[in-house]
Amino acid sequence: MQNKGLVKFFAILFALVSIYQLSFTFVASKVKDDAKAFAGNNPDKEIKYLDSIGKEKVFLDFFTYNEVKDKQINKGLDLEGGINVILQISVKDVLKGLANNSKNPVFNQALDDATRNRQGNQSYLDAFFEAFDNASKGTTKLASPDIFANRNLSDVINFNMTDDQVKKVIVKKVDESVESAFGVLRKRIDKFGVTQPNIAKLGQTGRILVELPGAKDVDRIKKLLQSTAQLEFWETYNAQDYVGFLTTANEALKATVKNDVAQKATPNDSISKLLTDDKDSTATKKGKNPIFDKFVAQGGGPILAIVNTKDTAAINGYLKRPEILAMVPADKRYTKFVWGKPNVVTDEKTKKETETVELYALKGNRDNMAPMSGGVIVDARDTFDQMGKPAVSMKMNGAGSKTWEELTGRAFTQKSNIAIVLDNIVYSAPGVSTGPIAGGNSEISGNFEIAETKDLANVLRAGKLPAAAEIVQSEVVGPSLGQQAIDAGTTSSIVGLLLVSLWMLVYYGKSGWYANIALLVNLLFLFGILASLGAVLTLPGIAGIVLTMGTAVDANIIIYERAKEELRHGKSLEEAVKTSYGWKGAMRSIVDANVTHILTGAILFIFGTGPIQGFATTLLIGIATSLFTSIFIARIFLDRAVAKGVNITFVTNMSKNWLTNFHFDFIGVKKWTYLFSSTVVVVSLVSIFFVNGLDEGVDFVGGRTFQIKFEKPVDPTVVSEELSAVFGSAEAKIFGDSDQLKITTKYKIKDAGVGVDKEVNEKLYSVLKKYYGANMTYDNFINIYEGKRVGVLQGSKVSASISDDIKTNSYWAVLGAMLVVGLYLVISFRKWQYSLGAIAAVFHDVVFVLGVYSLCYKFMPFHMEMDQHFIAAILTVIGYSMNDTVIVFDRIREFLAGQVKGSFKEVVNASINSTMSRTINTSLTMILVLGIMFIFGGDSIRGFIFAMLVGIVVGTYSSLFIATPVLVDGMKAKDIEEIESRHAGKA
Repeated sequence: MQNKGLVKFFAILFALVSIYQLSFTFVASKVKDDAKAFAGNNPDKEIKYLDSIGKEKVFLDFFTYNEVKDKQINKGLDLEGGINVILQISVKDVLKGLANNSKNPVFNQALDDATRNRQGNQSYLDAFFEAFDNASKGTTKLASPDIFANRNLSDVINFNMTDDQVKKVIVKKVDESVESAFGVLRKRIDKFGVTQPNIAKLGQTGRILVELPGAKDVDRIKKLLQSTAQLEFWETYNAQDYVGFLTTANEALKATVKNDVAQKATPNDSISKLLTDDKDSTATKKGKNPIFDKFVAQGGGPILAIVNTKDTAAINGYLKRPEILAMVPADKRYTKFVWGKPNVVTDEKTKKETETVELYALKGNRDNMAPMSGGVIVDARDTFDQMGKPAVSMKMNGAGSKTWEELTGRAFTQKSNIAIVLDNIVYSAPGVSTGPIAGGNSEISGNFEIAETKDLANVLRAGKLPAAAEIVQSEVVGPSLGQQAIDAGTTSSIVGLLLVSLWMLVYYGKSGWYANIALLVNLLFLFGILASLGAVLTLPGIAGIVLTMGTAVDANIIIYERAKEELRHGKSLEEAVKTSYGWKGAMRSIVDANVTHILTGAILFIFGTGPIQGFATTLLIGIATSLFTSIFIARIFLDRAVAKGVNITFVTNMSKNWLTNFHFDFIGVKKWTYLFSSTVVVVSLVSIFFVNGLDEGVDFVGGRTFQIKFEKPVDPTVVSEELSAVFGSAEAKIFGDSDQLKITTKYKIKDAGVGVDKEVNEKLYSVLKKYYGANMTYDNFINIYEGKRVGVLQGSKVSASISDDIKTNSYWAVLGAMLVVGLYLVISFRKWQYSLGAIAAVFHDVVFVLGVYSLCYKFMPFHMEMDQHFIAAILTVIGYSMNDTVIVFDRIREFLAGQVKGSFKEVVNASINSTMSRTINTSLTMILVLGIMFIFGGDSIRGFIFAMLVGIVVGTYSSLFIATPVLVDGMKAKDIEEIESRHAGKA
């Protein structure tokens, strides 16, 4: 090997740099352990301790803790625990805002059509443009005065612009809105108080990823992230102003609404008293009044009535009916009916909790615009009101102060109230008793917890989002589950490393030691690069590292097997080593095999998200470091042994006769293998499309998934039935132990808003709380915390929109991998038949794995879902199947160009038989590490690993019995005659 000194220099330098980079991770870990010990496992105290030492030097008297923390390998959500969400900024709302809430029918039809007809991973904006073109058919322009050529956009859009010109402006404006939302969310999470929060825009999709490692309060965080912070100040009507309307509406509804189950009217109901003095009259009889029967307490002042939260949907439905709206007095026709902040009341006798809300009537206007918005707020602080209760004080700018003085002055004169409305919820509606309020100071008070006022002040300071933010994907992982994942990953890594190392020693002897040293150096380089890139380590990422241990020795195996052949042909050890490391030896096979790996890994990185990208990252880095260490590090030791005269045979006394002298007629049995594989493919396709289908996870169909641990084993069938009665449909399956279930439901998955997520959580708790002791509260059941052992350990949500994108990306990823690798083989081997054989084998492998999952998912003791992890497994299978195929094809190409005599089929058979040791060894090392991960890797990735295990076994079979026969059958008769004429007389 030339430039051996230069290789040694770079290897040592690279090792030192890797150790240096990894040292930050070790130091940060030690500081965290110290913080945990100091805090006594109190998360809040731990965070405060780490914040307090953020600027203290903790490493080499040079780096502060904050600097060390930024340079460490961060643990992903599945290892650290915490909350991860993907927010979709509503482009529909942005467009409405840009169009000044246009009433143009073509514009609004296009918005609705875009929502309904958006395909796959098509952006909403592209879908809107397409829908607008279809709806307008050239009759309406985007630059119409009542669409985008309005006062708000007059500086960038004029009436004479074409639709294409306007589209460019709108794309820019939407991007600005997403950027604005990104900035607002960053301000919010920076103040939330979690260690190492992460926020990132996901390309041009309008989606924003927010990761909060160590966060605990699920409902609070979702509310914080989704709140648009749309603060408004409205004047209110008084309850007596609406007695007549409510009475008329109630009478009109009697004829059309049947109150099968009415709520009990309270004796002191002021509304009822105003309506009649006869308690037994028809007007007040329980079950006869659609509206009044749902009023559970008296109103007064700005409050029309108090209603149970569960009845608000019914009241909303009544008040939105056209015939009821027509009864609103003419001077109140722009009224906005709005609910207040929920309030939980506990009955002192029964101790039963009831959640109620107050109904308000706001003085609206033609434009449905508040007299004053929250844009005037320049500062907000959490404080306490005069009664000592938590509140939020606000400071306004000059213009806001003037408007606030006018508004409060009018309220004082009219003896009315001013409702402070945040995101369409009335938080308080104070009266004005001392005259106009000057100075621009105001306060939001109400039934607050201290944490709520802190969050509210936080979002008001950060500013409002430009549009609604919907959580389209979320994942919640408890710390204890993360620790289990770390333990499982560590165990599988250590055992896998030991087994691979032991196999290399048993099979290759002294040269196996060199391969093992190269493997250890490879792992050092791999972790060093991950640390220098600031990569996030996830459980699939650990799987990628373990797989790297299998691939790391592949190149050594190919080289060693070639060296054994050269020794058998009578060459000296020095000549054998030199030849095996040459391009005509093992290098060509190694390059071709690893290029196919890199291509599939790159496609996996491009189309994957989150943990899957982590898997792809470690896989790609592992391929690069494995090539370097296998080719250069192991070579240094081999050359040194040769120079010292050490006798290296690349075998041991035990393995010297293993996997040698194969003389199997692979081409001769192709009819039987074709028949077997065709049967498997047909059975698989029939099962997939007509019988069992596939167990599509929420990644592909949308839905919510919860991993729940119970105090003792439960019957999943019973739990499924109980949950289905509440959610409409729900599925519960045993996940690992019999006291742990994985529950999936699609309940309200298309509905947006933090309220929906909380509703699902509350319903889940209400059904399952009977399986726990009396101390299991809602917060303990839903939220995550250190040491949690029962309740919701992990929860995830995937909306229908993002599941469509995932499914589309998955299809393109699999097809793209097959096509790109096929194209590379055409270029490398210069005959399309090689590519055809490889693609036929890969197609066979993919269908085989899909068939196994379709046939077995109903009775296997572990989950076999189609999700992103499964697609990652399929792409990995494609890469390894190509690897085996390339090794065989490379030997066929070598033999066809060499001195092997015989017919075309005989030469091909000889090629396959001569590579059996390489093929079986490379596959066996992969099966070893995958088997270890399947056993020790944990329930969450067992299905993922099983797919790769099946794929590697089937891929080895297809390389020998499918790819090569298809190559042979695809060769032209003319080419076969030419090959046989060259080989017929060769010795």
